[in-house]
Amino acid sequence: MKSFKLYGVLLLLLTTGACKKYLDVVPDNVATIDNAFTLRSSAERYLFTCYSYMPRSGSFNDNPAMNAGDELWYMFPSKDINTNFWNIARGEQNASSPLGNFWEGTNSGRPLFTGIRDCNIFLENIHHVPDMDRFEKDRWSAEVKFLKAYYHFYLLRMYGPIPVTKVNLLVGSKPEAVKVYRDHVDSGFNYVVQLLDEVMENEQLPDRIVGTEATELGRITKSIVTAFKAKVLVTAASPLFNGNTEYAGMSDPKSGGKPLFNTTLDPQKWARAAEACKQAIEFCHTNGYSLYKYTGAAYNLVPETRRQLDIRGAVTDKEFNSEVIWHNTLSRAGDIQRWCMPLINAGTASSGPKGIIAPPIKMAELFYSKNGVPIDQDITYDYSNRYALRKAVNAERFYVKPGEETVQLHYDREPRFYANLGFDRGIWYGNWINNYDTTGLAVIRARKGETAARQGISNFSITGYWIKKLVGITTACAADGAMTTVQYPWPEMRLADLYLLYAEALNEAGGPSSGALEWINLVRARAGLKTVEESWSNYARENAKFSSKAGLRDIIQQERLIELAFEGQRFWDLRRWKLAHEVLNRPIKGWDIEQLDPAAYYKEVLLFNQTFRMREYFWPISINELLTNRNLVQNTGW
Repeated sequence: MKSFKLYGVLLLLLTTGACKKYLDVVPDNVATIDNAFTLRSSAERYLFTCYSYMPRSGSFNDNPAMNAGDELWYMFPSKDINTNFWNIARGEQNASSPLGNFWEGTNSGRPLFTGIRDCNIFLENIHHVPDMDRFEKDRWSAEVKFLKAYYHFYLLRMYGPIPVTKVNLLVGSKPEAVKVYRDHVDSGFNYVVQLLDEVMENEQLPDRIVGTEATELGRITKSIVTAFKAKVLVTAASPLFNGNTEYAGMSDPKSGGKPLFNTTLDPQKWARAAEACKQAIEFCHTNGYSLYKYTGAAYNLVPETRRQLDIRGAVTDKEFNSEVIWHNTLSRAGDIQRWCMPLINAGTASSGPKGIIAPPIKMAELFYSKNGVPIDQDITYDYSNRYALRKAVNAERFYVKPGEETVQLHYDREPRFYANLGFDRGIWYGNWINNYDTTGLAVIRARKGETAARQGISNFSITGYWIKKLVGITTACAADGAMTTVQYPWPEMRLADLYLLYAEALNEAGGPSSGALEWINLVRARAGLKTVEESWSNYARENAKFSSKAGLRDIIQQERLIELAFEGQRFWDLRRWKLAHEVLNRPIKGWDIEQLDPAAYYKEVLLFNQTFRMREYFWPISINELLTNRNLVQNTGW
């Protein structure tokens, strides 16, 4: 019988001691289907195998949504990163040896079709295990069926039409049966939803992991299933998959040339998505999920700092997080924290901050003004002089070092700007055991020769920005630069994401009067902002923009890009909205980091002229795969 690939042991070492989690262990031997389901213990190893294909979303090196877009940039030639995904951002994707090949599992891609096949094997055999009760078999089956749905969705989002793999082919199948065809994208999405509906009907799947987080966090629950279904249906309703005329020429040879995309917009898809979002929110609320608020009582925090911790903790707090619906415990954020942090203390420990993950200037400009509208819309914000120097006063001491100069762009911004980004002369709360500022707040000094500046061939930000949001508040850096990193499971989906998906679906289905604003405003309130209506009416040049469907669409999209920045969402959102060919055709810029004088430092430097062609909305299938199976149709443009 065909043997299946098993993976080595994954051990999580926490600062509080070694703790074996339920999904931290995957098989470390080689087995066959003949004996994989003869005992509960071997079946459990197969369950771990099915989980092990989960993409490593919390690793910037392994997540295409981190490095293959425009949120992050690096020096060239690059140091200390896997360039497979970043080279996609640099326009080097190709069909001969695709980068991030999740179809075949090469060039940093995970073999998701192999994962689907292993899920099918599990589902076909789990009920044969003799020393398991029905409850446990049913629960494991539900988990694996969800994983099967997730792997199909990941491939659909990446490749468009894929061969839907409901069951595995029998050993000895004829060659023509093995050479599968791509199915219509609607068939793919409908099958994913069908699987998720079947999972929700399973009575043994828990609504939420409660009381057993130490051993079971990361296992699939009904809260995860219902939230994920909402995301699937919003994706299926979005312009990339709903009424996309760019792919009208892609057809299925099996059916005599029928198209693989529906080129006519179907408004009912948005109504279906809105209903799924509503059901997911109600289910999550019933099970105790709510927007995160920092609850640490040990510190006498000013409101400005506490607000930043509300925003950062929604992603990084692993202990008291009411917002994260789906923790991916197979992808813990460890190294990414070190790669995000600038060096503030003067120490040079080899285990200290590297600070090479660098957002470009465009990301700093994305966030709202303090009045909750885009900086180019705010009638009180001097947008044309945003790069002019300005000296900080004491009232701004929790954001910028008083008496120091930085650009106007770094003043009068919303709380999420300061919670997400570090910048020269900016304040960084927490994470440093010792610092050299009399206010007790760490200050980034990033100009030539200073602590956070470029000191050698690596370990510096090429743009002059750092990601504060992804660094947990309990991660610490000592005076010598050595770090103690407190890992957290990557938040695959949190409640704010679901609220904004619901707002989007409501607006697309029924316009501004549908109730969409209620859900955006909940997210804005946690971020310390007034409602959309109040902010735009009083401060925006287009003060009635929120009253039209098209205007509110723009607002919702920017709200998502801000709230979910650096979480691996922007990359996929820009694609499903069919905006990537506009946004990713703009230059990547940073500050002139080799300068000491502030006037010289704060000059824009062109780092890369990024380009995005229409064919890049979907990954190419490798030429080798097409030669092996001539029934497959290549994606348009490749």
